[in-house]
Amino acid sequence: MAFDPTPAERGVYHGGRLKGAECTWDAKGSRVDNVVVLASRGVGASCRCPTMPLCRPETCSSGNGGESTFLNLLFIKGGRETMFIKSASVSMSNEGTTYSRPKGNIQFLNSVPSFQPSGMDSHHPSPEYSSLLLAGPRAGALKQAHARIIVTGHSRSLPFITKLATLAVAAGAAPYAHLLATSHPAPDSFLFSSLTRAAAHHGLPVAAIAFYRSLLSAALPFSSFTFTAVAKACADLSAIRTGTAIHAHSIVLGFGSDRFVLTSLLVLYSKCGQLGVARKLFDAIRDRGVVAWNAMISGYEQNGLAERGIEVYREMQAAKAVPDSMTFVATLSACAQAGALDLGREVEKRIVSERMDISVFLGSALVNMYARCGVVDKARRWFDALQERNVVTWTSMIAGYGMHGHGHEAIKLFHLMRREGPPPNHVTFVAVLSACAHAGLVMEGRDAFDCMKRIYGLVPRVEHYCSMVDMFGRAGLLDEAMQFISDYMPGEPGPEVWTAVLGACKMHKNFILGVEVAERLIALEPENPSYHVLLSNIYALSGKMHHVEKVRNTMIKRRLKKQIGFSLIELGGTSHLFRMGEKSHPQTTEIYQYLEELIHRISAAGYMPETESVLHELEEEEREGALRYHSEKLAVAYGLMMSVGSTTPIRVIKNLRICGDCHLAIKFMSAVENREIVVRDKHRFHHFKDGKCSCLEYW
Repeated sequence: MAFDPTPAERGVYHGGRLKGAECTWDAKGSRVDNVVVLASRGVGASCRCPTMPLCRPETCSSGNGGESTFLNLLFIKGGRETMFIKSASVSMSNEGTTYSRPKGNIQFLNSVPSFQPSGMDSHHPSPEYSSLLLAGPRAGALKQAHARIIVTGHSRSLPFITKLATLAVAAGAAPYAHLLATSHPAPDSFLFSSLTRAAAHHGLPVAAIAFYRSLLSAALPFSSFTFTAVAKACADLSAIRTGTAIHAHSIVLGFGSDRFVLTSLLVLYSKCGQLGVARKLFDAIRDRGVVAWNAMISGYEQNGLAERGIEVYREMQAAKAVPDSMTFVATLSACAQAGALDLGREVEKRIVSERMDISVFLGSALVNMYARCGVVDKARRWFDALQERNVVTWTSMIAGYGMHGHGHEAIKLFHLMRREGPPPNHVTFVAVLSACAHAGLVMEGRDAFDCMKRIYGLVPRVEHYCSMVDMFGRAGLLDEAMQFISDYMPGEPGPEVWTAVLGACKMHKNFILGVEVAERLIALEPENPSYHVLLSNIYALSGKMHHVEKVRNTMIKRRLKKQIGFSLIELGGTSHLFRMGEKSHPQTTEIYQYLEELIHRISAAGYMPETESVLHELEEEEREGALRYHSEKLAVAYGLMMSVGSTTPIRVIKNLRICGDCHLAIKFMSAVENREIVVRDKHRFHHFKDGKCSCLEYW
């Protein structure tokens, strides 16, 4: 039954009913003068006291889907000695508050403070109650507070209910908070707005949206803070449709130009990949705060547009906006993706000069940036210097070693992580298995895969199976790769797995299996041009030119275009992009002339173009010409031309896998120019020095 007692009605509950203001019994026959309800965990059931039953043998239930919380009845004897009965159930529903019989026996406690409810009134709460409500989001303290509010007649006090419900959300009890709010006869806008903000802040986005909808259903006024909170919740869920509706609602209510609302919506659209809308909102914000700048930088970076993110960081510098640590985290991540080592070093210098606290997030970003920009030794120095490392830090360093071909170092660090660091996660094992694949560490890869399942209980995902197949394939163990697919993979393998097999077939010239796998891939995804290109290459390598022509005609008929390769090189903080045979660079004439001279020199040193992968219907001279102006050769030539006399390594990023001829040519270039040349392709790093590559031809 619904119950809202006043201070004068304090007493003992019998079967959900209030029974007088005094109780004349206890376990020792002593008189109990007052009753205070305090909360704790438990399960409502029957109670048998040492002297008499406290409740009738029935239980109350709302029957309306209400949520139950479990209370303790705390009997204060007037002195230090205190008794309590465990677990009386309080059920909340929209129709009121009901009680079930308690469970357990009366016990004596001496440590519970004696709160006297008699000193309260509805307008001036005592300090004891204020301190209880401000104690923080602890479930026990909150239920104690709720029980005391009920007993003292404040269950309809909005300030009390708002504070209690907000703290309940912070404690993770959002349904309980929702029932507190909806069971109040006259909830106000501030109550639901506070709950929306609390839920969004404490990582309960679904609850935040539910509170927003309750506010909408109640036809209560909205504030800008409500919209900022619910937009954050939508961003956390990537709920773009709900977020778009909320955006429209904010405009209708006149919040369309509010800086805080626009910023939160900017974060939403950035996280959901709607960068065009995000940029329009960004441009519409007159006085941009650091959150808006950070959202735009990270939005571009997370959606694969690192160069655009770097441009926004430069805009931020020009606007003299003050960055924070999250600005640097986002910018370093963009540098890692784009290979912008110069800017990454600039950011690092600023972090050090301003003596910023190196949080685990900032430290991990520095490790990742240096690892992905080809300076793995500097990445390790930052890793060792960090006082705190999380799973991202460890994984970034392991992945860095793997990308650079340092498989043994990756395995050593993985073992150290298992001894001293946090438990590895799925991403960690992808990094470990990839490191094994690129270093030919088949036995270590098998052990890691077994460890993942047996010791850490992690269920392998597609990327783990792909890494294992790739590892077997690169090692030339194609039969084992196919056996692994048959024995371990649940269900039918997807395109990712067959692509790994096909790459191995091409590498080890297993044309029969390669054609079979390529045709499987085309059957799975007939509109994917990369599979047609791979099949064409397999046919070309095996000399079946009529099949090559057939594949090319199919691509033309279906209007499928292969992905265009390009290479990037950063000089003086500026990125220069090259495509095969392209002549749009302002120094094109000088670059091509320098490359011709360079090819002449490496040819004199023994370089012979690797032409077998070029279409066989071309004459040998034509095939050499088709290889001569690949984008990575142009980028390396430009880097060497612009840094004559320097000993700084040349760093190039290729969006596709480096071809065999360019790999061979750059080895010779590193020898004749006496320069280290670092190329990051789609799969790994290649460090060319003194005519050798760090991959040891295992790529």
